Amino acid sequence: MITIIYSSQFLEHQTGYMHPEQPERLTAIINRLKASTVANLIEWVEPSSSRNAIEAIKRVHSMTYIDLVSAYSARGWGCFESTQIFPKSFEVAELAVKAWLDGVDRVWMQGKPVFVLARPPGHHALPDEGMGFCIFCNAAIAAIYALTNENIKRVGILDWDVHHGNGTQAAVENYPNIAFCSIHQSPGYPHTGKSQEQGKFNNILNLPITPGSTIQKYHQLFETKVLPFFHNFCPDLLIVSAGYDANQADLLSKINLQPQDYAALTQYSLEITPRVMFGLEGGYELDSLSSSVLETIRQCLSSIGQSNSFTTCK
Repeated sequence: MITIIYSSQFLEHQTGYMHPEQPERLTAIINRLKASTVANLIEWVEPSSSRNAIEAIKRVHSMTYIDLVSAYSARGWGCFESTQIFPKSFEVAELAVKAWLDGVDRVWMQGKPVFVLARPPGHHALPDEGMGFCIFCNAAIAAIYALTNENIKRVGILDWDVHHGNGTQAAVENYPNIAFCSIHQSPGYPHTGKSQEQGKFNNILNLPITPGSTIQKYHQLFETKVLPFFHNFCPDLLIVSAGYDANQADLLSKINLQPQDYAALTQYSLEITPRVMFGLEGGYELDSLSSSVLETIRQCLSSIGQSNSFTTCK
């Protein structure tokens, strides 16, 4: 069994007519999973609504920004760059954070992967500004929260979304016990994530790839860069910013992955540690998005069934 953390409340964050980050993204994924051959191996869990997420959010975002998002949501409209705020946006974004925090707890307790199916995404959100469809920086908030568990000494973040996780890097680069790796198209939004950025603790690995790249480039990078980086760091828990917008069918990128390629990216993640929390980031073409998430779930289930194949740090 694999746990997927999801709430129908995530559909209530509206983004406007024809906006790429639409509620239908989650609907398409759910329909694909429930119609699949692995449907009976999925445990659907609601995020803990009673959890106080604000304290965790405050470790990454300023109270001024949090209050502004709340005020925009209360009045019914607001905008940060390409991130729209509507009446339910603050409530839904806070619930998304709760889901990512729950994911950390479940992964640690169960010792196996969990998928957080939430929106809005988060990896572009800066301390004082939302951008790139993101409100709160879910991955960074979850990683810093994980370190409050006295048994978790080191946390890795792998961002395979086609866009650089600039918000995540900004939030965690000064934490020596968090390592961040991003594979992203360059040139491309948000025009950050240079390869020479390593962080003062050598805990940053940016791997820009050129438009037109295929799964062969990812294989090369994982084998020669990503796996050695994380195996040297040896995280107790890995958080994956799982964006699926590097698909060839996705119009917001020019990378040529196919849905089945995400099985390989998932397996590489699980070779770092069995304790992996996958959290949804981008992916905007509904068919390729939903097919790719299914590939991740299938690969997780396959790895859970062969748990003795996991590679862990010594």
